[in-house]
Amino acid sequence: MNNNDYVIKNIKLADQGHRRILWAQSFMPTLKLIAEEFEKSKALKGLKIGACLHVTKETANLIIALIRAGAEVFLAGSNPLSTQDDVAAALVKYYGAKVFAWRGETDEEYKGMIRRVIEHSPDIIIDDGGDLIVMLHEEYPEIAQNVLGGSEETTTGVVREKALEKKGKLLFPIIATNNARIKRMVDNKFGTGQSAIEGILRATSILLAGKTVVVAGYGFVGKGIACRARGLGAKVIVTEVDPIKALEAHYDGFQVMPMDEAAAVGDIFITATGNIDVIRKEHILKMKNGAILCNAGHFNVEINLGGLEELSVKKEKINYCVEKYHLRNGRHVYLLGAGRLVNLVCAEGHPSEVMNISFSLQALVAKYIAENHMELERRVYDVPIEVEKSVAKYTLKALGIRIDELTPRQQEYLESWK
Repeated sequence: MNNNDYVIKNIKLADQGHRRILWAQSFMPTLKLIAEEFEKSKALKGLKIGACLHVTKETANLIIALIRAGAEVFLAGSNPLSTQDDVAAALVKYYGAKVFAWRGETDEEYKGMIRRVIEHSPDIIIDDGGDLIVMLHEEYPEIAQNVLGGSEETTTGVVREKALEKKGKLLFPIIATNNARIKRMVDNKFGTGQSAIEGILRATSILLAGKTVVVAGYGFVGKGIACRARGLGAKVIVTEVDPIKALEAHYDGFQVMPMDEAAAVGDIFITATGNIDVIRKEHILKMKNGAILCNAGHFNVEINLGGLEELSVKKEKINYCVEKYHLRNGRHVYLLGAGRLVNLVCAEGHPSEVMNISFSLQALVAKYIAENHMELERRVYDVPIEVEKSVAKYTLKALGIRIDELTPRQQEYLESWK
């Protein structure tokens, strides 16, 4: 459904989406507290925010908080297959957001919707993966020059934006929300750890207990996935290129080996590196008959899909999320979610409690940019510690948890050198 202010699938889905947004809100108490304060202060009044995020019921609550703060919000999806169409409709109908997203966009349509956001000349950017920020720099530098600042939700996006900074091409400051300790711990580790496994189970209904799960990458996402898979009774192998992370995986009790060796013994393969060609043709040729391949990284580049097509004589769709590839060697493998984010394509992404923290960070970072952009240089910053601690304090308050405080004598001791 097209309109100057939105491009979505069906506005008639709004009532269903609104109910789901309110359901998520009941598990997002920190963001609710921030939204209430935003409504009083109008901290973002008169500002236009351009966002490229997964359009889910959790994201909707961030968008609502920004609107309550006085901002005008323009939202595109950050993945062609992750948009929840009923949520997009509810954001348009009930909250006045300008949404340009629907599930099942082609690559060109996906890029076109990001352009729709950019053409409104946003003051602040909120990105998930870097596509909005990179397009601004490559195609709309005259608009990018006037952006006050942006924030980035993912490891993949931060890598891209740091590359822009390193080459001296970054046109506005970026705050790497992804790098906040609280975000990596809760979102990357516990959120993706649970939701990636959920996506696999929803798509396949298999039993994980007794199977060999190969996790490629042992960053925060990989750690979470490996831990959850083991908790469900799987035997877990970790593959890594970083010797320190590999050693950590070993001492955490996981088998560690190269992908070339793991390929022959794994039943399920989950990539979580943020890099390209983690699973290649030579690995696929060694895999067991019926091996399952999926990706938990932001882009669909970790499994070499071109190589998989070259090795196949036939492809058939099993269900909404599973494709069976018949290989030339007589075996077959299954690909989940077209190699895209398995937790969002095959399930609904992170639990609301997880995004409560990540989106609270994003909301407070937007406020920080609005208030401090004049002092920020054109580089990638970590989240200011006071912002991160604010989110932690809001969350503890919402959960009814109290903690100790340093006594004056303890504070003096920590600041002394004697």
